[in-house]
Amino acid sequence: MAHTSQTGGTEKNGSLSSILYCKSDLKEGSLQWVKEPLNGQVLMVLSMDNNCSATSFDMELCAEKLQSLGIQVAAEQWRRLIQDAVLKPEVRRYMLYNSRAFQIAIAVVFYMSLWTNIYSTVQLCSFGRYWEAGVLVTLAAVAVTVIVILVIDHRQRKINMNTDVRLAAVNEIFIKHSLILGITDVLDGPHNILQLWFVHFSPERCLQSLSAHIMDLQRTREPALRHSLDELCVVMEAVVSPDPGTEEEASREESPLLSSGVNLNKEPVTCNELLHLVPEGPPEAMAQQLLVIFSGCYVRLLVTGRLPRAVAGGHLEQSNVPCLCQFIQSSVLNAHRTWFMAR
Repeated sequence: MAHTSQTGGTEKNGSLSSILYCKSDLKEGSLQWVKEPLNGQVLMVLSMDNNCSATSFDMELCAEKLQSLGIQVAAEQWRRLIQDAVLKPEVRRYMLYNSRAFQIAIAVVFYMSLWTNIYSTVQLCSFGRYWEAGVLVTLAAVAVTVIVILVIDHRQRKINMNTDVRLAAVNEIFIKHSLILGITDVLDGPHNILQLWFVHFSPERCLQSLSAHIMDLQRTREPALRHSLDELCVVMEAVVSPDPGTEEEASREESPLLSSGVNLNKEPVTCNELLHLVPEGPPEAMAQQLLVIFSGCYVRLLVTGRLPRAVAGGHLEQSNVPCLCQFIQSSVLNAHRTWFMAR
């Protein structure tokens, strides 16, 4: 995979971990090196092969590039947060099963299975022996498969709790340095490549605009605002802590009269709790929380070209896509649309 340097030269590297930075335009082949990055400008991309469990992002090179960009963040802190967010084995398996390669395989299997079932059913009818019946079966199978693909693509435009929201903790740190992160996957032959994107974003103007919008909604449409924010929640597993006196009494009652020498270790009692991602609070605090939570989803849609066209008044210079606060206002704070996808 190639490394692109500031001089525009290209150097070949056999490793699947690579870095691109100071990319000013999302269009392929359009690079421009500037001293002051613009909002929405890609500064760096880390890549890794998700097929191999032993690979990881090149954190050492990432730390060097962050320092060269003037971003001073404690390396131990953000490395641990990225590890917990996207590099755990269960998260990588989830991303592999939700990757483009897996979706293509599922679509092919679905089409073949659907075509076989429809064709077998048509053969039971009198007109099934004609060649026109095969054409109609093929068209029907293609149409249904396309609809399924479009539904999956529509769901991919929603925030994903298992990937986007997991980056909220690391984005809470980097957004203070005008940087937000998002993760995507691409298909490189038989390899599923994970890409961690670092995008420049100055939150000041978006924070002010979103705070004013939330304040206005609190005055005019408080129930609708609360309903929209209540959908932003996750289910957390919490350990139940019994009362010490009750626990001691129960342990005495359940203890055997004759010791058998076996140590009975009971598993802790757990329960599911509903955690609201944006609790009630001052408008500025709620706006800050929304920016942090949706920054990962915003970056993913931005770099893949899935954001809708922008309306006037955005905070992205020389761009026709919405800024982060516009994206949140139209997708989250709109009572008629639901963008949260919890799996």
